[in-house]
Amino acid sequence: MEFSDQIKSIRKNEGLTQEAFADKVGVTRQAVSNWENDKNLPDIETVIRIAGIFHVSLDQLVLGGEKDMNKMTEKLVKDGSEGRRARMNRTAAAIGLVLMIIGLMCLFIKANTVEYVDASGILHENFYLLPVGFLLIFTGAVEMVVTGVVSSIRARKKEKSMEESHR
Repeated sequence: MEFSDQIKSIRKNEGLTQEAFADKVGVTRQAVSNWENDKNLPDIETVIRIAGIFHVSLDQLVLGGEKDMNKMTEKLVKDGSEGRRARMNRTAAAIGLVLMIIGLMCLFIKANTVEYVDASGILHENFYLLPVGFLLIFTGAVEMVVTGVVSSIRARKKEKSMEESHR
């Protein structure tokens, strides 16, 4: 049974109008109407709230008593993968930023240290900090740009698929 049918059934069994159901759940009447007309689906927090208020199992609400995936199950899976993707993007951006900061620190250390020749005539210089610093800055910047480009491509694909599904 689809989520829309379940919401209608729960609401009617409780003898509630869409307005009264919405008040109990803490959403608008339009949200309930959209759920019942299969135009939209609630987020997981709202599904948990509905299950608790109306004493319905989450399995029943999410799976609809079926073994195959319904729209609610697909939405929850999709929301979970989008959340993981967002966390990965934030992590990747943080790593890029850390690489750039370490690179800047290498350049700062190089600029503020003194090269000297010791008594035996050996030059002591930390010349390696320049290429390492620039490499870290470049790597961090490339990583952040690539993450941004990939995220924007995914967002555009998602927008296109949303537009096509609304047609």
